[in-house]
Amino acid sequence: MVAVLLGILGLLLLYYMFFLVKDLIANKANLGTGSIPIAMGIGFVTDFLDVLGIGSFAPTTMLLQTTKYLDDDKKLPGTLNVAHTIPVMIEAFIFIKVVEVSPVTLLSLVFSAIIGSWVGSKTVTKLPEKKVQFYVGLALVATAIIMAAKQMGWLAMLGDGNTATALTGGKLIIGIVGNFIFGALMTIGVGLYAPCMAMVYLLGLKPIIAMPIMMASCAGLMPVASAEFIKTGNYSRKGTIGIIIGGIIGVAIAANFVTNMPMDILTWIIIVVIIYTGITYILKSKKTVA
Repeated sequence: MVAVLLGILGLLLLYYMFFLVKDLIANKANLGTGSIPIAMGIGFVTDFLDVLGIGSFAPTTMLLQTTKYLDDDKKLPGTLNVAHTIPVMIEAFIFIKVVEVSPVTLLSLVFSAIIGSWVGSKTVTKLPEKKVQFYVGLALVATAIIMAAKQMGWLAMLGDGNTATALTGGKLIIGIVGNFIFGALMTIGVGLYAPCMAMVYLLGLKPIIAMPIMMASCAGLMPVASAEFIKTGNYSRKGTIGIIIGGIIGVAIAANFVTNMPMDILTWIIIVVIIYTGITYILKSKKTVA
């Protein structure tokens, strides 16, 4: 089962790489604005944090906003997805070792997330900048709330006593619909990990099963969503190059050396800053151009 899953993810990675390399070559003379070294720093920090369970989308949004990296906020959802696809894929290949969940449950939820991301990316690429700013702001605030719930131990409490390794009947349908929605929300900047974890717990699955479902869902949906953003050019090319390079280094270091370091204080600081950044984006969306 693990081999089949990783094989599917490998094919999706090749699909993503085809569009990315083709686009970068076609635009090699004009990769857009931004500094690749700054993006490398952002990628290193955010994908380092992703391995530690904090997530990469919200911190990346925060740092891109702080550095004023993007010349157009409409490029933000695309940059998040396109730039973090390879680091997330590497995480999946490193951490998906043993899959205890039933093949039907796992593949159903993963493919529903992939379809959701495809539908979401088709919608997000057509949104005007002000709406992107507003929805990104809401996504950040929602992400911060979920992160806080995770820090308080509320998500873990949902999984206490769960023993199931498979979803059937109505619960399977709920899981499929839920992951479809989470996949669609990924394209606007809402990380899938925490809401998917909460859903898995609520449906009665063993807590350990959340890991392969979350990892495989993100690794599967991001190449599909990213291809749509690449086709429309709604992403930062220099930012993507830098974040990929820095992100790979960050994942490698976090996975090998510091996965057990205490992160509580840093996580709470990040939650506060993410809320501030989210409110900033919402306020930006309400400003009228003079």
